[in-house]
Amino acid sequence: MSEETTKDPGGLNRSEFLKRGGAAIGGVALGGAAATPAWASRGRVAGAHEAASTITIGYVSPLTGADAGFGEPDPYVISLAKAAFAKGLKIGGKTYSVTVINKDAQSNPATSASVAQGLINSSNVDLLLATSTPEVVVPVSSAAEAAGVPCVSTVVPWEAWWLSLGGKLTNMGVPDSPAFKWVYHFSFGVPDFAAAYLEMWKQVPTNKKVAVMWPNDADGNAIRGALGPVLSGAGYTIVDPGAYQDGTMDYTPQITQFKNEGCQIFNTFPIPPDFTTFWRQAAQQGLTKQIKIAQIAKTGLFASQVDAVGPLGYNLASGEYWGPTWPYKSSLTGISSAALGAGYTKAKNRYPNQQLGASLALFDVAAAALKASGNPKDKAAVANALKTLNVMTPVGSVNWGGKGAKNPAPNIVATPIIGIQWRKAAKGSKFNLASVVVDHADDPHVPVAGKLTPYS
Repeated sequence: MSEETTKDPGGLNRSEFLKRGGAAIGGVALGGAAATPAWASRGRVAGAHEAASTITIGYVSPLTGADAGFGEPDPYVISLAKAAFAKGLKIGGKTYSVTVINKDAQSNPATSASVAQGLINSSNVDLLLATSTPEVVVPVSSAAEAAGVPCVSTVVPWEAWWLSLGGKLTNMGVPDSPAFKWVYHFSFGVPDFAAAYLEMWKQVPTNKKVAVMWPNDADGNAIRGALGPVLSGAGYTIVDPGAYQDGTMDYTPQITQFKNEGCQIFNTFPIPPDFTTFWRQAAQQGLTKQIKIAQIAKTGLFASQVDAVGPLGYNLASGEYWGPTWPYKSSLTGISSAALGAGYTKAKNRYPNQQLGASLALFDVAAAALKASGNPKDKAAVANALKTLNVMTPVGSVNWGGKGAKNPAPNIVATPIIGIQWRKAAKGSKFNLASVVVDHADDPHVPVAGKLTPYS
């Protein structure tokens, strides 16, 4: 399997090829056709045949830019997928070769939209996959829905994905607009964050005053509208200085307000550079000394992000959407979560990155949907197969045919968030940090390894 699509040497799509062939047979261009070298005709036919026998999957993620931590393990995951696809996929009695074209969205919506359009229009992908943050996923999903190309995405709170695509939510947080036809999503949502946070926060006594830094972006606005009321309903006081702009450099006004209000819990959903700037300023101005629980999301998910703030990263609490201790495996590769984490550490000399499980899950879903379609070259058949697809992945079962809280809309499967805390690694460890599972309210099958300890 290669990383590049095979193009028709004649530069013609199928309809153009047939039109010109028909004209030649009619005699209008007979002389020209007869003068064409035999090898050129064979090349065009071979190209069309090869395209019909090759499944092309486009994969978009942030390999560079502010959200590059999410893309950190993707080259490794793609290598695992390539190995699994090396012998092709047998579907409907026919074996198809599989090409994966991976593109860097550069953590930028415009770039994400551009590469998605290129994959659709130039590479003629049969299926699109996209992951990590609304800035990447939403433009890809939007392009796929408009073009009629099946697309599966993950690692964006499902409310942010739904709302950004033009969907609506009731005042109870339930999707109430029609389902989309071509795009499907599996990821955690606000109820999953709430389940983890409320259970974790019980473990440390506080005054229940929560300082929130929710940005003016798709994640921040969805969290403000959905998570805020849940926390308030559970007896927590939300201290919200208002949405801030990504890239803000001075957080003194917010820090001063949090200190004056006596907040003992901190919660944020920022891009990684913003958290690093904020948390260092919070330490310099004395806020971190009064914080007993520092709960972060979107950043603080990966060891590299937590390492960026040095010792200030010890005892930060976060959420885990996959980890090496999760008791699930990839249906495509057969690799367990434990083996996935260990293999990555051995190959890359890095702490296991939780995006490993989610990215590999995309390929599990892709393979299962393509097989279930009966004809992977029929985009409508692939999209239709996703409606009821149920596949095992490293993040657990992804089942669009289910009912209940884990299926808030026909196009959405909600996956778990597990509570973790970053601790200083034990003496002799090759890494500075270790993540410890401290709560499994959202999925009791994941083993708990410790209790949440106060940040300061």
